[in-house]
Amino acid sequence: MNFVFISPNFPENYWQFCHHLNQNGVTVLGIGDAPYDNLRPELKAALKEYYVVQNMQDYGQMYKAVAYYAWKYGKIDWIESNNEFWLQTDARLRTDFNVTTGIRMDRIDSIKEKSEMKKYYAKGGIRTARQIKASEGFDRARHFSEEAGFPLFCKPDVGVGAADSHKIENMDQLWAFYHNNNHVADYVIEEFVTGNICTYDAIIDSKGQPIMESMCVCPPSIADIVNNRLDSVYHVEKEMSENLRFWGRRTIEAFEIKSRFVHLEFFRLDRAHKGLGNEGDFVALEVNMRPGGGYTPDMINFAHNIDVYKIWADMVAFDRRTTPDPNDNYYCVFAGRRDGVAYHLDHDALMKKYADSMSLQVRVDKALSGAMGDVAYIARFRTDQGKNDFLWDTCERV
Repeated sequence: MNFVFISPNFPENYWQFCHHLNQNGVTVLGIGDAPYDNLRPELKAALKEYYVVQNMQDYGQMYKAVAYYAWKYGKIDWIESNNEFWLQTDARLRTDFNVTTGIRMDRIDSIKEKSEMKKYYAKGGIRTARQIKASEGFDRARHFSEEAGFPLFCKPDVGVGAADSHKIENMDQLWAFYHNNNHVADYVIEEFVTGNICTYDAIIDSKGQPIMESMCVCPPSIADIVNNRLDSVYHVEKEMSENLRFWGRRTIEAFEIKSRFVHLEFFRLDRAHKGLGNEGDFVALEVNMRPGGGYTPDMINFAHNIDVYKIWADMVAFDRRTTPDPNDNYYCVFAGRRDGVAYHLDHDALMKKYADSMSLQVRVDKALSGAMGDVAYIARFRTDQGKNDFLWDTCERV
């Protein structure tokens, strides 16, 4: 099997996907813009060959790289990055090289554009917030505000995380959004839903069946964390909500997801919302056809004593899971601190207090620090109280 891995060096932990593919006998062929000498030794050992391009956003260069691999190694069986930024490039390359093991250009809009996602949610009978395209004009948005009520939430139709999102509190702000924004046509406008964001994280086989499932709980507003430089916190749940499992699997079926690692986002309502449900109900937010960002794959490993990198590589190579589920579960907590802030416990005191619970402590890459903080602390606990105590000690400011 010939597997072309796009940008195998970023995020930094993705070398583990390549390692396990190689361990499974797959020929792993990398394409990236980082010099070969900058790759970590474990990644070099996993790659059969690495092709350096000057600009990964230049499709001609990417096409030439895959063509070289096809000429040298024969038919390409997989092309994948597991990275939101490259999903469209992945799909275009699969289409051009007739690779059938992933999403191609005829389906890419359904997983990249939030407006297109709504059609698939509707097909599956999955509840979502009402939405219009901002390109429909101010008058339509004004009527929508009368239907849905303020506040509204404006966000790019294609985008990752909370970047460039806006909470609209009243008609004056809606008017300002339309008249002070040169890219209004790129946005969608939704009714505002409050609650925690919960994610259904899963690895799906070629039959559309999950072979690994996990649940993350995130704070109510990622936008506030990014825009106000707050400390970033979220955790992997010890056990998955059966209600979330139902809606996660329903979404997999509606979107016809196969042979992928997915990160599906839902609101868990913190109050009754007309037309959407009662407190505690799940409402679909958006789909992400790749692993959760940052250290989420590692946190799933710590929480459940598994190896999602191997499970994913087993799905690719064997279309099944080769390792048992140990059913040994923890809460795994992420807390990201900001530089220049004084905390109740300094770094040394925090590390000493939680020495037995700390799973990982790293400095966050600048490309991810806006949403994740500058310094990350990841720990695991058997009890909800342990999780909450750790969050208090990590994030309490002087």
